[in-house]
Amino acid sequence: MASVTQLGYLGLTVSKLGEWEKFATGVLGLQLAGKTADGALLLRMDEYHHRFIVSEGPDDDLAFAGWEVPSQPALMELAGQIKAAGIEVQAGSAEEAARRGVAEFIRFADPSGNPAEAYYGPLISFENPFRSPRAISGFDTGTMGLGHIVVRVDDAQRGLHFYRDVLGMRISDFIDLKMRRGRPTDNLKLTFMHCNPRHHSIAFGAIPVPKRLLHFMLQVKSIDDVGSTYYVAQDAGAEISASLGRHTNDHMVSFYMRTPAGFEVEYGYGARTIDDRIWKVERHEAPSIWGHRGLAGTPAK
Repeated sequence: MASVTQLGYLGLTVSKLGEWEKFATGVLGLQLAGKTADGALLLRMDEYHHRFIVSEGPDDDLAFAGWEVPSQPALMELAGQIKAAGIEVQAGSAEEAARRGVAEFIRFADPSGNPAEAYYGPLISFENPFRSPRAISGFDTGTMGLGHIVVRVDDAQRGLHFYRDVLGMRISDFIDLKMRRGRPTDNLKLTFMHCNPRHHSIAFGAIPVPKRLLHFMLQVKSIDDVGSTYYVAQDAGAEISASLGRHTNDHMVSFYMRTPAGFEVEYGYGARTIDDRIWKVERHEAPSIWGHRGLAGTPAK
């Protein structure tokens, strides 16, 4: 069975592209690797030529998530698995592959319609090392990919089947949350899945929000980078949607800020990693060991 190996890139569609460029470079510390002919931002965080493609448009949401496989045969095998699950697969054009900085890719959607892609052959730029426009130590990527995403699904069980049995990912753990929205408490289960030692590359649940993407996570190499960015974000006028805290499941020390597109970025350090030889699936009933408080002083959802 072919399996994806990392979350390699993200495509985002945002309505305030100029603000996004300032936010991505001046707050997050991503490097502008260039712009496409239509003005999309290519943002870099490591030796990959770029990990983000940010295009202008009204959606303010996820345009696609790119999942890496090691080779062309693995890509074809994965395409067969997706088709066997009853999901349409389309081959990306050579022009589109160049835009993504990959040799070849396919596009499809998960059972909830979240747009996804799989690819092999990323463009690597060792000859031109990553240089953040901010004084940070860099991002923890490598074989673990760019970070993680949290997305909304219509049916968590169908999502679990797809990401585990079709894309070949493994369950990390579950968090059973209780959310209060001015009416009796609703239970919400979040599923966390990994495809490499990063604790999770994707998490999902039947979350009652209008957008597909809740947040993406960037992991830096120093706790000082988290602390300094916490204040750089505030100085830049970015909304801190959840204060500093430590999660129960991945033990990440992080905070959340709202992007100019409305969805959030988790900025963190120190997450534990997974060794599949000894890892056991866990269940949690709280998202954080401490912190991660929202603006009203209540634990963030």
